[in-house]
Amino acid sequence: QVQLVESGGGLVRAGESLRLSCAASGGTIFKINAMGWYRQAPGKLRELVAQTPAGGQTNYADSVKGRFTISKDNNKNMVYLQMNDLKPEDTAVYYCNVAGYYSDHVRSIESYEDVWGQGILVTVSS
Repeated sequence: QVQLVESGGGLVRAGESLRLSCAASGGTIFKINAMGWYRQAPGKLRELVAQTPAGGQTNYADSVKGRFTISKDNNKNMVYLQMNDLKPEDTAVYYCNVAGYYSDHVRSIESYEDVWGQGILVTVSS
């Protein structure tokens, strides 16, 4: 089964930047319909960070507006989250979510899937 793998997380200081990437493993995303990034801080519920629904406008959590940008590269079949001016309250595990058409290299099938990554930790120190 195709999986999503996040990369680019780590430990940074407040005010610094990171770019998270999300790529398919075991297959290829050949058409992205909707994409999003979510995060879950310790002791808290998972929350929306940024989302671009199918045919819709991108929306951001109020806490990240003006600092974070979601984007995609159709040629590379990648989804990104650029995070600038990071704050300690941005510390969380970040998850990507991509709904679209996937080519499963293992099972040699193509199908519409809504897939979540396993998450990557971002830690921002003060």
